[in-house]
Amino acid sequence: MPTPQRLVTWLETHWTAPSYSGWVVLGLTLFFFGAATNTLAGWLYVMSGVMAALLAVAAVLSPQMLKGALVNRQPIRPVSVGDSLHIELSIENSTSRAKGLLQVQDLLPRKLGETQQIPIAAIGPRSHYRWSYQLPTQQRGVHHWRMVQLRTAAPLGLFWSCRRQTAKAVAVVYPTILPLNQCPLIDELGQEEGLQWRRDRRAENASEGLTRGLRPYRWGDPTRLIHWRTSARHGELRVRELEKFTSGQGVILCLDSASRWQPEAFEQAVIATASLYCYAVKQGLLTQVWTAKTGLMREKHRILAALAAVESDEVEAHRPVPQDALIWLSQASPAAQLLPPGSRWVQWLPNFGSSSAIQTGPAVSTTSPYPRLLVSSASPLQTQLQSPVNS
Repeated sequence: MPTPQRLVTWLETHWTAPSYSGWVVLGLTLFFFGAATNTLAGWLYVMSGVMAALLAVAAVLSPQMLKGALVNRQPIRPVSVGDSLHIELSIENSTSRAKGLLQVQDLLPRKLGETQQIPIAAIGPRSHYRWSYQLPTQQRGVHHWRMVQLRTAAPLGLFWSCRRQTAKAVAVVYPTILPLNQCPLIDELGQEEGLQWRRDRRAENASEGLTRGLRPYRWGDPTRLIHWRTSARHGELRVRELEKFTSGQGVILCLDSASRWQPEAFEQAVIATASLYCYAVKQGLLTQVWTAKTGLMREKHRILAALAAVESDEVEAHRPVPQDALIWLSQASPAAQLLPPGSRWVQWLPNFGSSSAIQTGPAVSTTSPYPRLLVSSASPLQTQLQSPVNS
């Protein structure tokens, strides 16, 4: 049996429901009508009739006020943890009559916070109202929601009407990226392949020659690579793709997302992966990121979006581990035959976090066949990533 609150909510969303004032007027209407029936006084019939008419008008006009109100949402730009999401909606009045006294609610997922709402005094005919707000972020993730709720008690405040509209939203919150001034884990890798670094940077900084082909301009491409003559001929910007002379594989960062982690350690590992990736790209290295679910990725936005959504103990898909030298980020010890020769290992200690944490991987061995960087909760992650690697 539905509760009274559920019944009121159902009436409000499907038709209309009395407000507190509406219940008071309805009670007075019934009171005057009962008194008129007992006393046969005409003025009591008139008063109850007038009140009944007001209730009927309010019940009809309240849902009408929401008709023709359309909600559109602007795309949400991705941000990093700690930054605020900029969310913008447009409430359009597509009718020839003004609409007023609206309450707009953006129904956010719980992980992003409480429902955001704003009152709107009036929207003119054939016009729109822009609503934008900042939403702080505290944890990474890819958040989806789709509903915006319009609510009003206009024009008399006796009945509430509520309608929901679809306005799909996707908010991507990237993991924190630590500013690394140095990283021996990657710097020493570059020193071993110094020729490759120089050739990468030569191709990266070139402005003429070394052209492999032309492609349409994408946001963020340097203007020095625009081929103006071809752009003028096609009527759109075309950018040159430059040939790179790299003979090696660059840097491959592998996050062991198929294993079971302690939650605090896994969040640190995601931050480390994003920070190492951005540092390697800044150094001019061809950098790729691998997870058990996505496999190898090269594009920056795809990598950061995947790191925003990645979870530990992923079982949906297990991509094969690359066969080239890589940097393995895990909490459990990898199998001896898992990592290719020349690989490096970043290991999170099992007792990461509180002293009562449950150990999820095998005990930390004192020796390792790979150069290894141990990460613990005793020091800041940024400091540890800038520390030398143990051979």
